Amino acid sequence: MSGALTLAWCSVFAYSLLAQDSPEPQTPTFGTTVVVAGELSGDIYLISPGTKKLPKFKKKKSVGAIYTDSLNVPVRDFREGFPGVTSRFEWFAIDYHGKFWIEKPGEYEFSMQSDDGSILYIDDRVVIDNDGIHAARTMTGTVALSAGIHHIRVSYFQGPRWQVALKLSVRAPDQQWRIFSTKEFSPPVNP
Repeated sequence: MSGALTLAWCSVFAYSLLAQDSPEPQTPTFGTTVVVAGELSGDIYLISPGTKKLPKFKKKKSVGAIYTDSLNVPVRDFREGFPGVTSRFEWFAIDYHGKFWIEKPGEYEFSMQSDDGSILYIDDRVVIDNDGIHAARTMTGTVALSAGIHHIRVSYFQGPRWQVALKLSVRAPDQQWRIFSTKEFSPPVNP
């Protein structure tokens, strides 16, 4: 076998191996049923058709939970439901909660896009109120954060089918906008 032919065959073989190992692009989800420490925990609730605002979660019973380190569901169709929890793809609500660590104190800007309603709470204070039935809409809010641990809660509901969206972004002092992730805002090993 000639050197050029051997090289060409090796290149085709290597490409086919890479193609097999390359992950397919993943559809953004609201979370998985796999529990991972330090992530946001989202309790899922079924809501009545015609609901126009976020429900009072204390009066409802959760049908399951999902977990994620970020909320990054861009505007898209949603028809698959929550595998392992419920097949519902409309008239549901998710109440996410978790903790995050701030290394550098200062004014933090948050941006949340949702379709339908959402509310962002940090340390039990409303930072963004984007509630109600509406197409994808983005709202921002600013909060002064001290160094240390903070509590985060994102309440979200989806009304009538088909479009969904839920994206939470943050801009730390002197930094660019990026998707908020509990991985990035986790405490140091020895705080």
